[in-house]
Amino acid sequence: MGKQYYVYIMTNIARTLYVGVTNDLERRVYEHKMKLIPGFTSKYSLDFLGYFEYGEDIVSAIEREKQIKRWLRKKKIALIESVNPDWRALSKDWEDSHS
Repeated sequence: MGKQYYVYIMTNIARTLYVGVTNDLERRVYEHKMKLIPGFTSKYSLDFLGYFEYGEDIVSAIEREKQIKRWLRKKKIALIESVNPDWRALSKDWEDSHS
């Protein structure tokens, strides 16, 4: 299996949304949660993984990230709720296994 690339959406209690792409989702979510990356996600405390999808092609992942970023907020929320209707923290299982 080749390297995996993830398109993901981080959010917070107010449901502010951030769409990103990474090749290491667990590390990237940790960086957002710990506010290790200055900018939008740390400013708005986007510490909650609400959605992710993956593939093996970085070019496709970046295109998908750009596509989702262009969507209206309503469509992004529908995407999240299509796989995560209860807005659970999708990274919680990883965090529990590391503690």
